[in-house]
Amino acid sequence: MTTMLRTVNRVALGVVGLVLLAVGGAVLAVGLGANPPSWWLHDGKHDVLLNTAERTRWRHEGWWWPTVIAVLTVLVLLALWWLVAVLRRRRLGEVLVDTGDGAGALLRGRALEGVLAGDAARLDGVSHSHAHLTGRRDAPEAHVRLLLEPHVDPAVALDHLTNEALAHARDSAALESLPAEVRLRTAKHKAERVS
Repeated sequence: MTTMLRTVNRVALGVVGLVLLAVGGAVLAVGLGANPPSWWLHDGKHDVLLNTAERTRWRHEGWWWPTVIAVLTVLVLLALWWLVAVLRRRRLGEVLVDTGDGAGALLRGRALEGVLAGDAARLDGVSHSHAHLTGRRDAPEAHVRLLLEPHVDPAVALDHLTNEALAHARDSAALESLPAEVRLRTAKHKAERVS
């Protein structure tokens, strides 16, 4: 998924860049006095982009405004999807494990995420956990979210996560270090009646 998204991003940026470069260069050339070809939008450097007749030609047709709104909506949704995809943190696909023989081995990032999340979920007082890895494959970074039971001290839970789950993940992948960003949240509970 990440490779496909990266490819789509590069192709889309390249196409948009080429179109803008071609149109901008052509408009600049005509504005500086170059003779435009017969099929070009402008006749000369004093011509406007859209004249009054071109702007108002389809205004009274029933299909015009719904079509314009639909096309613009699709373009906005595609642009938002693209922006979210670009800004989202990239998930690490593989982790390079040093095997000691100089060759190394590749460990799937999702496998290490699953082990880390599973170890964290088994800690005392953790209701739910989620983990994902970012960074480079030779220097991964963990992002862990824990949902704690109401009675758990967050400092104790963080200490257990650091000394047990994160240490186990670091040691099992033969990493020198595994920096982690941990987000703790407490599960909501019903009020208890005191008598």
